[in-house]
This record gives sequence, C-alpha cells and structure tokens, in this order.
Amino acid sequence: MEKVVRTICLFVRELNEQSFAKLEEIETILKNAQFLIQTKRVCVPGPLSLVDDRQCRENGILLGKGVCSLKDWYLWENLFLQTENTYLTLDMTHEDLNEQYVDLLFRIIQKRAEHTFRLSYGSHIPDSSPYFPSAHFAKEGFSIGLQSTNLSAACASLEEWLERMKAVWEEVHVLLSPVEGYLGIDGSVSPLFDGVSSLVHFVKREHSSFQESVTSSWYTKLSHFLRTENSRPVGFSGLMFPCLEDFELAAEYEQGQFSIERNLFLSLHSGLGIDTYPIGIDEDRAKVLEIFRLVQALSCKYGKPLSVRFVSDGKTMIGERSLFQNSYLKDVCIRPL
Repeated sequence: MEKVVRTICLFVRELNEQSFAKLEEIETILKNAQFLIQTKRVCVPGPLSLVDDRQCRENGILLGKGVCSLKDWYLWENLFLQTENTYLTLDMTHEDLNEQYVDLLFRIIQKRAEHTFRLSYGSHIPDSSPYFPSAHFAKEGFSIGLQSTNLSAACASLEEWLERMKAVWEEVHVLLSPVEGYLGIDGSVSPLFDGVSSLVHFVKREHSSFQESVTSSWYTKLSHFLRTENSRPVGFSGLMFPCLEDFELAAEYEQGQFSIERNLFLSLHSGLGIDTYPIGIDEDRAKVLEIFRLVQALSCKYGKPLSVRFVSDGKTMIGERSLFQNSYLKDVCIRPL
C-alpha cells in the first residue's frame, strides 16, 4: 500500500525563505513516516509576481494565487501569460457571465495554450484547499491533499478502501497536529494516471463497466464518507473527475462514455466540476458560455463548490488527436462539447 501525498500546500501572506523551510519541515515529517510526496505548493494572495513565480519554480514548488475577479484578471492577464509556474481561478460565483469569460479562455488558447492547465473558473470555492488551481487563501497555515486512490490497491471492496483512507487520515492528523499552522486534510479523491492511482480502475473492479457504475449509489457512498469521516476536514472533500489526468477516464472519454452531461451528473451529487476536459480550438463559444452558466447555476442552487477547467494544446480541432506535451494530460481524439 502506497501512502501518497499529492500536495503539501502552505498559505502565506508573503513569500520568503521561511516559507520554503516550512514546506521542507512538513515534507520531512511525512517522509519519515513512509509517505511519498508528489508536490509542494504555496498559495500567496495579492497581485501576480514574476519574482515569486521564478523563486518557486527554482525551488521545485508550485505557486497559486487563489481566486481572482474579472477586474483582477484584466490587470493580470499579460503577466499571467509570462509566468511559468502560477495557477489561479477566476471567480464566477455571483457574476453576470457573458462573452468576456469565454473570450479570455480563447485568448489563452491562441497565445499560450499550455496555460489553460493552470486556469479554472470556480463557483463557491472553499478556503484552504491544497489543490490547484482552486487553492484559495483565507489565513496562514498549511493543508494536505492525498492521492488516496493508491490506498485502494488489493482492496476487496469499497468499504475496505474507506477504512484504509480513514486510518491514513488519522495518521496524518497525529503527525501534523503538533506543527504550527496545521489546517487539516482536504479528503477529496484526486486520481492520476492509470492502474491503482486511477479512480476508474477501482470502479471497474467493483462494477462491470464505468457506464454501469454511473447510475449506482457507489459514488454517493464514497462522497458521503469523505464529508463525514474526516476529523479535521478542509477544502472540498469531494470526488475529482479530471478527464485527462485520470488516464483510464480519458479512455472512457474517447469511447464517448464521459460526455459533459455525464461529467456534470456525477459532479452534481459527488464531484467538484469539470476538470482537465479537452476543448477543440474550433469549439462553439456559445456552447462554452452555456456550460459556464449552467455550472454557476447548479453551484448556486445547491450551494456546492463547482469549477471548470478546459484544456487545449492550441492547435487541435474537434475530431483531431491532441498533442499536449504535458505528462499529466493524456492525449485524446477531441470530441465536441
């Protein structure tokens, strides 16, 4: 059983050498307890900074700027396109969504498409989640996000996996509670790649197919556990369905089994929105705006955090195969939204 920490995220008002030292301290504690650490991250509020972007990149740390308004975006857009390591979320919780929100996405696609991976649109984004791009500063401290799919290896049932997950949560709480600034764990299931780290991989062990699983109560059982059994929760505590980061989910997408409609259905009762979902450069902009408005409406109706992250390689049209050149994204034949 691999105990994998997807992210250690430090929230600070100002980036400095003490920030990097704090991350190293937390990393050492977890490594000594046989945890594997994938990424270290820092979320710093305020304007974008090329200096912070460079400093974090040189130290192997991802930089998040949290949630920004459309007004902020117009001040930051050109600078964002110059960054190499900065993630942010555009707030759409109570906004009057219009073509401007779609146009800025397509400008990024045209100017520097790889940056679509580092931008999302969010509604009711909670504070202190360690997951990017949606990490949002509320107070100083740090939170943890696990790659809990790896704990499902050799589990005979969902219940056995949940027992392992809770045991690891409690282990992390014991290890980190004495450390100043510990905020808690975002228990969200964040799958990656294929095999035991893929959520769909485990789903197929429990069901005859991914398609068959969608109308079962399996996902609601899992999401209920995430919301109720973590003794020190923070952030989202839901299921992530990253279309291209979970490579086995990407295969379902290519087979037509993970449409936007199915993505939204699963997100409405268990998930957190549309994530790393491929978009063709010739996609209908009116359809994109329609999806933004629907996600916003669902989020506001149910008071539920939801986000949208469309990704493009800047050149692939609908019906063609993508070439992302990003190790976290599976190349697929792009379907219309």
